[in-house]
Amino acid sequence: MRGAAMWRRLLLEILADELTEPRIVVDLGGGTGGLAATLAGQGHRVSVVDPSPDSLAAVERRAAEAGLQDRLTARQGDASTLSTELPAGSVDLILCHDVLEFVDSAEAAVHSIAQVLRPGGTVSLLTAQRYPRAITHAAAGDFAGAQQVFTDQRLPDPARAQALLTDAGLQIRARHGLGLAAGQLSEDSVESRPDDVLALERLLAADPALLPAAPRLHLVAVR
Repeated sequence: MRGAAMWRRLLLEILADELTEPRIVVDLGGGTGGLAATLAGQGHRVSVVDPSPDSLAAVERRAAEAGLQDRLTARQGDASTLSTELPAGSVDLILCHDVLEFVDSAEAAVHSIAQVLRPGGTVSLLTAQRYPRAITHAAAGDFAGAQQVFTDQRLPDPARAQALLTDAGLQIRARHGLGLAAGQLSEDSVESRPDDVLALERLLAADPALLPAAPRLHLVAVR
């Protein structure tokens, strides 16, 4: 995805207030642990929960190479096993980034997340949005793909994404649209002027009127 590094940097800025002291963090669907390793390096205890054995092996290698074995761990699982594998109310922060579009039930996934969060705990939810992705397919001439994405209910719009959180008893604290600048630029443009692109991303992400147009929707919610 264009500008992936940009919105990851922005996510860390957004979550900075939640990470002012050591936290217990779960990165659900965290893949090879890039973001998790960054957080572990800041002193947090992070578990990557992912169904892929290859990804988990990469997390373990990353932890060993960085000397983070005591703070970065890997656990096989997914959203459907989260509430059975982790004690209720045991996690300070759950990262659920680019997961909802791949689960069988987004509602069940979010309820599992809410169950393992401690009271006052936070979830960072990042998901692709249906409308912008459909438009991207159409702009590339893939009209069949555009129609398929537009009708794919696994990709939420802002109203549905927010309803998923509130229906699970979570209170939305912040809303951001990511990729509004970087997603429109070539990788060369992003890499040549990263600070300028990040500054524009930061500005656009904070405008609620632009949420429906953002390639990625980011919500921060508290139990």
